[in-house]
Amino acid sequence: MIKYLLRGAAILTASTMAVTMPAFAQETTNRVAAETDWSVFVETSPQECWGVAAPKNTVNSKDGKPVQVRRGDILLFVTYRPGNQGEISFMGGYPFAPDSTVGMNVGGTEFTLFTDGEGAWAGSPSEDSKIVAALKAGADVTLTGRSARGTQTQDTFSLMGFTAAMEEAQKRCQ
Repeated sequence: MIKYLLRGAAILTASTMAVTMPAFAQETTNRVAAETDWSVFVETSPQECWGVAAPKNTVNSKDGKPVQVRRGDILLFVTYRPGNQGEISFMGGYPFAPDSTVGMNVGGTEFTLFTDGEGAWAGSPSEDSKIVAALKAGADVTLTGRSARGTQTQDTFSLMGFTAAMEEAQKRCQ
């Protein structure tokens, strides 16, 4: 099983989430809630709580044409630690193109995430807060990135249960 470290937050694998979420939770951390399309996990040392979801739809293309590609785990996170308001992170399942960004569209509102390796993050805590607010008001979110090999990816995540999951995660890590 693959486990990443993202600015201190444990990362779940998409295959683990889809197939054996409870087994993963027992192995690495405590799953405390499943709010429809979003799950909440808690780690006690250090104290972190996060909501996480896998995409409902993924489109990969190169030169404008659909292509089949192998990608690792594709996950969208909001991580809470005592004293913070939630940090957005995205695992694209491949190394992003150097110096690239990931576009995030929530109901027509555009945000930009900065990439490093296979991860992407908002640029500041204030941007994280704006994104969380948009996600709470939205129905879905689409993230568009570009791999180091030039493949464009578009991953769409449902926001069903997002608000309840974030309230649970934040409450557990105040």
